[in-house]
Amino acid sequence: MSDAMFKGKKEAAPQKRLDSLIGAGTVVRGDLMFTGGLRVDGCVEGSVGTADGESGTLVVSEHARIDGEVRVSHVVVNGTVNGPVHASDYLELQPKARIVGDVAYRKLEMHMGAVIEGRLAHGEPETAAVVELKRATGD
Repeated sequence: MSDAMFKGKKEAAPQKRLDSLIGAGTVVRGDLMFTGGLRVDGCVEGSVGTADGESGTLVVSEHARIDGEVRVSHVVVNGTVNGPVHASDYLELQPKARIVGDVAYRKLEMHMGAVIEGRLAHGEPETAAVVELKRATGD
């Protein structure tokens, strides 16, 4: 039997090509929305996400930095992200990756040397129901 039979949500394939590039030495100030694939070699001071929550791929190269929230289905990090990361499908943290912020992911690949200063949550935490447990009292 195939695992696909048991999945309720269809997986979006990662973008194999990169449509946009923020080159080394380039600084972008402000929120950034993209479609398809984006590679960051420079610096982004603002949040980064895909337009209308569509599937997309973000690659943060070794010397790149993002100061803001990342919300993309497929994320590969080998640089620095100062802010929360929400990878709705796949997150790969390469050896020089450094994330300062909470991380939500569906699938995670973390190489030796990668650093996360924050909490890890499997899945999207904002969709999870919060359940408060009360201590039972004896009569």
